[in-house]
Amino acid sequence: MFRAFISMLSLCSIMLLSMVACSSGASSDAPNSVHMSDTSFTQSSITIKKGESINLVADTYTPHIIANGTWDGETAKPAIEAGVPQVDKIQTSGNSTTAIGPFTTAGTFHLYCTVHKGMQLEVIVQ
Repeated sequence: MFRAFISMLSLCSIMLLSMVACSSGASSDAPNSVHMSDTSFTQSSITIKKGESINLVADTYTPHIIANGTWDGETAKPAIEAGVPQVDKIQTSGNSTTAIGPFTTAGTFHLYCTVHKGMQLEVIVQ
């Protein structure tokens, strides 16, 4: 019985060490990442350089549909600003990453989730 206990303890230790070795404390985000929770962007804006893209990271399985525009209270305001990449209802969910860009014109641009009221992101391109 003692031998079976030691064997089981050894097996559990090896599994735990394997899981720890496969994970890292460092973030594996791509540059210019913006995370999305269930109903919001985790930051309201991001500043990037001209010619760069952003990476939207869905941290949950909640679906999002991203488009050009903003929310004005309860009202969606779709709008394609001059010089911004056209984002036409890009669907993302399920712990995935979606690239948008490149942003080739300096300025301030707006993206929003058509599904979640108030979920919007300001992209500042320098």
